[in-house]
Amino acid sequence: MSEDGINAEEYPTEIHDYLAAFEKSLGSVDEMLKTMMSVSRTELIQKLEPLEQAKLDLVSMYTLNSMFWVYLATQGINPKEHPVKQELERIRTYMNKVKEIADKKKASKLDKGAASRFVRNALWEPNAENEQTSKTPAKGKKRK
Repeated sequence: MSEDGINAEEYPTEIHDYLAAFEKSLGSVDEMLKTMMSVSRTELIQKLEPLEQAKLDLVSMYTLNSMFWVYLATQGINPKEHPVKQELERIRTYMNKVKEIADKKKASKLDKGAASRFVRNALWEPNAENEQTSKTPAKGKKRK
């Protein structure tokens, strides 16, 4: 047995680095899941806004379905031909919708009152004072 706990004679040595990286990744996923599971879902959701709740649910569903995709691949089943593919696409569609909503929230909003004041002040409006000065001849060079 090697230091990783896997017998090197059971698989080709060319994939040893890939398997070690995969094992490390699984350990990271396991740690994240333990952290996430340490807090009850109701506690977690109470602290989040509705949009953030939707994001959390979508990420959770996508993660679980992705893990199932990997499981199917390890069992020799082609996940591209399994209904999990449609489920992942459906979740991705909802993720895009949530992203659009979040982007609309971030977009700057038009203050109609301020915009009308800008336009009103930018446009020249003749008034009695301006009319009197425009009727008097301008001082300076006279035309011949």
